[in-house]
Amino acid sequence: MRYAAAIDALKNILPAKSWSQNKDILAPYLCEWRDRWQGQAPILLRPANTEEVAIAVRICAAHKTPITIQGGNTGLVGGQIPQGEVLLSTIRLNKIRATNADNLHMICEAGVTLQAVQEAADMVGLKFPLSLASEGSCTIGGNLSTNAGGVHVVKYGTTRQLVYGAEAVLADGSLYDGLNPLRKDNTGYDLSQLLMGAEGTLGIITAASVKLFPKPKDNIRVMAAVESPAKALQLLNMVRGGYRLCMFELIPRLGMDYATQMPGHKDPFTAKYPWYVLLEWEFDDSEIPQDFAQKTLEIAVERGLVLDAVIATSEAQSGALLALRENLSASQKPIGATIKHDISVPTAKVPDFIALANAAVTKHTPNCRPLPFGHLGDGNIHYNIGQPEVMQPDAFMALEPEINDIVYDIVDSLGGSISAEHGIGILKKGQLSRRASPAKLQMMRQIKTALDPDNILNPSVLL
Repeated sequence: MRYAAAIDALKNILPAKSWSQNKDILAPYLCEWRDRWQGQAPILLRPANTEEVAIAVRICAAHKTPITIQGGNTGLVGGQIPQGEVLLSTIRLNKIRATNADNLHMICEAGVTLQAVQEAADMVGLKFPLSLASEGSCTIGGNLSTNAGGVHVVKYGTTRQLVYGAEAVLADGSLYDGLNPLRKDNTGYDLSQLLMGAEGTLGIITAASVKLFPKPKDNIRVMAAVESPAKALQLLNMVRGGYRLCMFELIPRLGMDYATQMPGHKDPFTAKYPWYVLLEWEFDDSEIPQDFAQKTLEIAVERGLVLDAVIATSEAQSGALLALRENLSASQKPIGATIKHDISVPTAKVPDFIALANAAVTKHTPNCRPLPFGHLGDGNIHYNIGQPEVMQPDAFMALEPEINDIVYDIVDSLGGSISAEHGIGILKKGQLSRRASPAKLQMMRQIKTALDPDNILNPSVLL
């Protein structure tokens, strides 16, 4: 067996509950949720604490045995799926170690789900603002490792802005402790931030000290119908003043059609419109949310920016509006194959990107179904393309390299990024090596070599 010596040592030293070679137990860890990647691993490690992670890494380092790290297995670029390496899941690192309302921080282990962190913050009257569709399954370690974004970036920033620091096991099995929740620490390199977005290639994050925020006094959600992405951008410019706007999500009519075909989802409008925007405002003052939303939308209608709007008047209605946005990805599964992109461009150039990309991909593949949606508020668009109805899935996916080049060439021309919040993983390694500057790639490789000279940690990912 490949890596036999390391595997024997892992089995002999780690507790029996912390490893498995049972095929039935391994199976769900080896399959990506969209069924795009099927992996393999000689053993699954499920350490119960940081010390067990360190022991496992020291053993693997001694035998030069590579490790793939996995959190909630919700990643979208294949980085969590092993390609024959030892698989280490952080799922049992699931304790919230401390919460301090005075200092506005929480220390939680890497395997705690995002939803559990949100709920723990809520219990002490505070808020952890990271919000993703997969929050019931994704884990804090994975969120940090990919620098996850979500729907509240427009106000709170990406995950790296929501963290004081991290604890991590490095490639030699040593422990880095950066959990001290200091708002100011000017003692050299910010090593915790180096781990953010590194996709597990520089260290295994085992815990994090995350920032909590005062809970808003109130909030309100609105779905507005608009004529075009350009009108949506004008609306964004109108409403983003102050510190109230926390969500601004763009949805095309095609996305609304798909989402409302899912059980329990209903179009909030009686008429069909070409585009929609989901907005959320938070309030810390005496302003009445309903009145504020009504006045703002009336002005937007007068200016020709909004065609129609629905203001949520209950928690149930507010949740239903958000669910339409959160289920856009899942709602595309029934249409067949989709080629997905997670890109960002300067916010002002989002309408240009959508127009150029739609024209280019439909010229290349007539009758394909572009579906641009997502975080217009911060310039991050999920650009998905569904197969033509008359084409077989395999034939459409065979076009992926060509279509990717078309989309990413447009992104480059607009000064954007080929990965806004999902990471590079396995999927985009080739694109990164072709499109990143030589200086950037050299610096990344030098850092990787310095911290992981034997390329043990997530060797199939990023570089």
